[in-house]
Amino acid sequence: MKRFIISLAAVALMPAFAQTANPGAKVDPKNNKVSRPVVEKPKVKLLSRDELRKCMDLSDANNVEAEAVKADQNTYKETAAALKAERDALQKADEAAGVALSEMKAEREAILKEFENIKAYAESKDPRPDREVLEARNKAYQERAKAFDARVTGINENNAKSNEARKAFGTKVDALNASFKALEERQEAHLDKVDTWKQECGNKSYDEEDEKAIKKERAAAGK
Repeated sequence: MKRFIISLAAVALMPAFAQTANPGAKVDPKNNKVSRPVVEKPKVKLLSRDELRKCMDLSDANNVEAEAVKADQNTYKETAAALKAERDALQKADEAAGVALSEMKAEREAILKEFENIKAYAESKDPRPDREVLEARNKAYQERAKAFDARVTGINENNAKSNEARKAFGTKVDALNASFKALEERQEAHLDKVDTWKQECGNKSYDEEDEKAIKKERAAAGK
């Protein structure tokens, strides 16, 4: 009967037992000397076939779950990286919107000032305003004001889109945080099962014939 040890990495042969002195050795009545000790190898309790089957099933399940947890971890990292890039893009958009807002404020002040200048020129008594000059200045003012209004409309539309993007981003972050919590729980459950395997199966001896029989059962079941 061959005896084996189950380990996390692979199945390894049992280590040899060290020999120890026999305290119950017989005494030779002629020379009153202790005879050569007879060492008996300690009996090792073997896992039953059912116990071995359970250990093998648990090991396989743990390996499958380890791969699934690893896949979840990779998905989390990829999603987190994508959201970081999205966050950076939103921040740049906000910075650009801030610059545009400052520019529009300055443009608005300039247009209002131009309006006052044109009004003052039109109301001037001495010298009297030149009709053509007044019309040209008024036309330029109207075109500038129209362009300003169009740009304000565009900025407002972009701001609305940015607000929606930020809301969507927040939803994604919440989902990522929830997935992280679920992943932590799954990892803990997996580690608990690994600990169970270590306690019930780690460094336990078993009969090689039982292992062969279980593998034969699995093959027959298509596992």
